[in-house]
Amino acid sequence: MRVNVILAAAAAFLCNASAAPAQEVTLRAVSSFAEGSQISAPFERFVEKVNKEGKGVIQINYIGGPRAIPPFEVGNAVRSKVVDIANVAAAFYTNLMPEADAIKLLNKPAAEQRKNGTWELLTDIHRQKLNSHYLARLFVSVPYHIYLNKKPEKVDFSGLKVRVTPVYRDLVQVLGGTPITTPPGEVYTALERGVVDGYGWPVLGIFDLGWEKVTKFRIDPGFYSVDVGLLVNQDAWKNLTDAQRKVLTDAALWLEGLDATENAELVKTERERQAKAGVQTIDFGPEASKEFVRKANTLAWDAVIAKSPEFGKKLRALNGE
Repeated sequence: MRVNVILAAAAAFLCNASAAPAQEVTLRAVSSFAEGSQISAPFERFVEKVNKEGKGVIQINYIGGPRAIPPFEVGNAVRSKVVDIANVAAAFYTNLMPEADAIKLLNKPAAEQRKNGTWELLTDIHRQKLNSHYLARLFVSVPYHIYLNKKPEKVDFSGLKVRVTPVYRDLVQVLGGTPITTPPGEVYTALERGVVDGYGWPVLGIFDLGWEKVTKFRIDPGFYSVDVGLLVNQDAWKNLTDAQRKVLTDAALWLEGLDATENAELVKTERERQAKAGVQTIDFGPEASKEFVRKANTLAWDAVIAKSPEFGKKLRALNGE
């Protein structure tokens, strides 16, 4: 009789323990861009949303931007679990995952990429190559531009030194320019001292860094698509409960939706703001502009497929090219 009572008590304890809610977990997060900047702002809204809606379930401890971890080290920081989650440009971890260079070419809306298999394939590649879960893509509708302090007469960068990341290094080279790689924090001084004659950057963000003060021209049209995304360390992701992953996923889908609802107006406003600040537009006309974009796309896809034939071809086909 005593044994039965003990067994019943043990069963009741186990039942109650299994029914108890999981303990709240906190993830450490960084951004590869300065806190409060236009490129970090959506991520910071994401953090705020998760911390509000995930109270008691999951929280994010936002450590900060490049002052915490240099931009080109963020991908490895996620891979090795120095941090659990990061807001980072794919260009900053192509050394670890060459296929990341294709993300800038995937210009279909994020919702469509999730439906047509692109997101699933990117998630698989990130898991294999970067030990991470690909949580969200932030700026699909926002293009890159080349900004210069010397005005070329045609689409030719011969004699020009241009600050690059892997996003546009090949393009600058094929157009005759000399690519120079520096962290964003060093660009202002490089422009001021004439170490570089220009730089590649999204249409958003130059005012955050003060670059409008040392920038004269922006080449139109824009090209590629800003490749900033959210990564979660794969081990951290696997250790989360379904409820914790749901909070992150729901916030990620909300975040991707901002690209469709807010970014077009933001891009328009930023172009007007640059014009008022004295940044002049260089437009070589419809034919030259079309050829510029075509050359940029062809060059980039060829480079991706050369480095990763299997995944590169799959991603290109999913993008409808």
